[in-house]
Amino acid sequence: MTVALRDRIALAVDLALPEGIAAWEQVAPYVGVAKVGLSLFVEHGPRAVEPFMSRGARVFLDLKLHDIPNTVELAATRAGMLGVSYLTVHASGGGAMIKAAVQGAAAGAAKAGHKPPVILAVTVLTSMDQPALEDTGVARAPDEQAALLAKLAVRSGATGLVCSAREVAAVRQQVGPDVVLCTPGIRPLGVASNDQQRTETPSAAIRAGADLLVIGRPITAAPDMIAAARAILESIN
Repeated sequence: MTVALRDRIALAVDLALPEGIAAWEQVAPYVGVAKVGLSLFVEHGPRAVEPFMSRGARVFLDLKLHDIPNTVELAATRAGMLGVSYLTVHASGGGAMIKAAVQGAAAGAAKAGHKPPVILAVTVLTSMDQPALEDTGVARAPDEQAALLAKLAVRSGATGLVCSAREVAAVRQQVGPDVVLCTPGIRPLGVASNDQQRTETPSAAIRAGADLLVIGRPITAAPDMIAAARAILESIN
């Protein structure tokens, strides 16, 4: 299936809801996916999803579910009923939890007449580097940990993964061509990395094999959001 170029960019609308909607409306010609994260969902619940869907966005519900399998299955069922296109879980929750998310999301989507969302299993957060991993008791390098969790997630039914763009090529070799690889921590040249540690440019991430780029502040904090979004789309063309 051919994916429109703009559908390879997800705008992180981690703003007050009216500001997020306004930002989306400005950049929609260049961005196909709206990423609704924890801050919006905690404040508004499912009502944070509808305004973007009604404006033509495919919604990426970024909740990073991580709990016992039963709890995750229940939450994923509700998310599937919303009609979102993507839903995140933490791969470190284990195989049983990932399977529960996949089952729940599919059941919820079927009940509401939607296509099941892609379950994106988060490997290693792009805000973490080697010392941060070691602080949590993980001795592996970030790329090694990402590869290990990627294989676990795909074996457990996840159809997508979230990893740093620096690890995309290695992860792609591990999981094959059919798994959706999503990369946050995307920073165009000259843009501050902020709290991200393992960043990459949009064009480099696509060349490495990424399918979906998550981009927030480089667009939403730009003096001209439209120009910033257009430049990113052109850079990956």
